[in-house]
Amino acid sequence: MKTSSLRIAAVLLVLFLATTGGLASAYDAHPRLVVVIVIDQFRGDYLERYRDQFGEGGFRLFLDHGAYFTDCNYNYANTYTGPGHATLFTGTYSAGHGIMANEWWDPQKQRMVTSVEDDTTTLVGSASPQPGASPHNLLSETLGDVLKLSTQGKSRVFSISLKDRAAILPGGFSADGVYWVDPNTGNWITSTYYRAALPPWVQDINSRLQKEVATGKDSTGKALPGKSPRELAATPAANDEEFNLARELIVQEHLGSGPATDLMAISLSANDILGHRVGPDAPEMQAMALAMDKQLADFFAFLGRQIGLANIWIALSADHGVAALPSVASKLRIPAANMDDARLRAQINDSLTTKFSPGHRAEYVAEVDYPVAWLNDSAFAGVHVREQEAEQAVGDALLAAGLRSYFTRTQLARGEAPNTPFGHKFLNSYSPHGGWYVIGVPPPYYVGSPSGTSHGTPYSYDTHVPLALYGVPFQPGTYRAHSEPVDLAVTLASLLGINAPSHAVGRVLTEALADRASRPRTATGGAR
Repeated sequence: MKTSSLRIAAVLLVLFLATTGGLASAYDAHPRLVVVIVIDQFRGDYLERYRDQFGEGGFRLFLDHGAYFTDCNYNYANTYTGPGHATLFTGTYSAGHGIMANEWWDPQKQRMVTSVEDDTTTLVGSASPQPGASPHNLLSETLGDVLKLSTQGKSRVFSISLKDRAAILPGGFSADGVYWVDPNTGNWITSTYYRAALPPWVQDINSRLQKEVATGKDSTGKALPGKSPRELAATPAANDEEFNLARELIVQEHLGSGPATDLMAISLSANDILGHRVGPDAPEMQAMALAMDKQLADFFAFLGRQIGLANIWIALSADHGVAALPSVASKLRIPAANMDDARLRAQINDSLTTKFSPGHRAEYVAEVDYPVAWLNDSAFAGVHVREQEAEQAVGDALLAAGLRSYFTRTQLARGEAPNTPFGHKFLNSYSPHGGWYVIGVPPPYYVGSPSGTSHGTPYSYDTHVPLALYGVPFQPGTYRAHSEPVDLAVTLASLLGINAPSHAVGRVLTEALADRASRPRTATGGAR
């Protein structure tokens, strides 16, 4: 009888430990909050490049106390902001989530549209005549959407960024709040897709920002590093404002205090805005990275005080990398060049006019966003040319302009690409959005801007990004096995005890998971 009672007590103890520890999940708010930080245009080698210059508590939280994956690469060719953010939060590539570019040609509207533009909505907090924005072009739900579905809406999801697409696509369809910046005024805005009016606390922040812009000084009296919102967007001050909004959002919306796990996405855009101008090797980029290190340390310290880092999981990644400035590469005798989209478009249209309508010039290519060409199907219809022939003709014109190869929308829709790692990158770049298009394959270090540098290619300098995770489930260490950004959403979903997003193709990063049975759970406290 005594032995039986001991066995029952042992079983109850095991069940208690399993309930409070090993089986804890999003359903019982373990962790209380997941924070995903995406740094726009933060190449995978930056963490090593500046590692010995980082202080404690910022990037070193991941490098010294987190699971840090050094060989994380996007497995697609369209390395842009919109696709990158969609990929990180859906766990799939453009062929699954549908976002293949920041903007594309709309055959019905006969103009370029953004990846988040939505005529059925209007902007909130902005006097701009531009239409509102939403995630309506996504073909897959996000991690946040699954989290809210799984907890019957008890989890709360918020997303912020300077850029609309970098805020909207991570937030997904069901986000409770998504905020981005009006580039003309510097105010935080949203869309009627999410709410009819800005919350009072966001309005208060905007009032402060307008006073600072008017006086040229921040709230401490220090001079701002720019005279306009657009100038400030390329400085560390822009990241300060994002973190200020994030702190206030956490406090005002009581994140991390509900019955289920909450999710917050923060996309830091200033790095990209500056990087396009000066390139990855400029001292200004080093200064931006070191300033960001301090900003992250301050934000993590706030999270520790507000919620306790033992109750939070934090992930870090980027939406894409960037090429070296062509002028820098050329000095090392590496072939490189700046390309002019407008000039290339004119060159292609001249060639196609000669081929299809001599003496009657037509705009067969509506837009070029190097190395992608968006076709004007109406122009081709006027000369009775069907899509497949039209795309092949544009592809041949791209070859004549110096590109190495090309893939047409028709080819990709049929799955017609070489069964090679390179071919798979282009299959993963396919989307049904955008009408007719051709994706060119440029030579390395040929970038689509007449000055500065850019991204948007399948090459390692564009695909290589950091991936790091911090929190109780993750075994600290440096992991050099191959990983991909699609693994992030899948890994977090598995640990939260919820389904992965519907189109997810990533894997669970099991090599970085700690033995939870041997690791006691701490209710409060700071970093491990």
